[in-house]
Amino acid sequence: MHSTKENLEVLFEDNHIIIVNKKAGDITQGDKTGDKPLSDVVKEYVKEKYNKPGNVFIGTVHRLDRPTSGIVIFARTSKALERLNKMLRDKTINKTYWAIVKNAPKKDNDTLINFLKKDTKKNKSFVYKKEISGSKEATLHYKTIKKLDNYFLLEINLETGRHHQIRTQLSFIGSPIKGDLKYGFNRSNKDGSISLHARKIEFIHPVSKENISILAPTPTDLIWNACN
Repeated sequence: MHSTKENLEVLFEDNHIIIVNKKAGDITQGDKTGDKPLSDVVKEYVKEKYNKPGNVFIGTVHRLDRPTSGIVIFARTSKALERLNKMLRDKTINKTYWAIVKNAPKKDNDTLINFLKKDTKKNKSFVYKKEISGSKEATLHYKTIKKLDNYFLLEINLETGRHHQIRTQLSFIGSPIKGDLKYGFNRSNKDGSISLHARKIEFIHPVSKENISILAPTPTDLIWNACN
């Protein structure tokens, strides 16, 4: 089920920012599919809720892959967008992800450092142990936080935000994400999602300077429910 302004799950909002819990299948901003992006849904929501005439400004701060769910921040003013973009570049926005995998990683927790190169034609990233032309360094930290009946729940903190980074790096250590056919899982999830969820975000508000810490509820299905 895609987001509409009626079922949009807003986790935080003020005059400067709006944080929503993206459903798997939503696109964050417009792409070649022509499907309605989440940024437009947020725009409609703000327009209606605050009875705003004319154009509403909504700036996309960061994106999540289409089959992924969880936290997305949008800016409601150009000033907030500019400051949040700088915070992303300076790595002062802390993002925590949850991923469900079938094969437990060899170590319960570890730091993965690889070089990733994006293949635009295939919309896929490939892992290299050493730097090659066009590759970018990718670093993440993971820990196993729960053992489920047939799966394992990993918590991931990103240091870099590369294309498909979590999906690629976990696949590389033999723990592809549940449902992620593109990176080696053996079957898809019924709803076309992958079991990767942007769970938590922490940062200093770009305008009010207060500490913001937001948790996004996980999707409702049997396996996600067992994670909570």
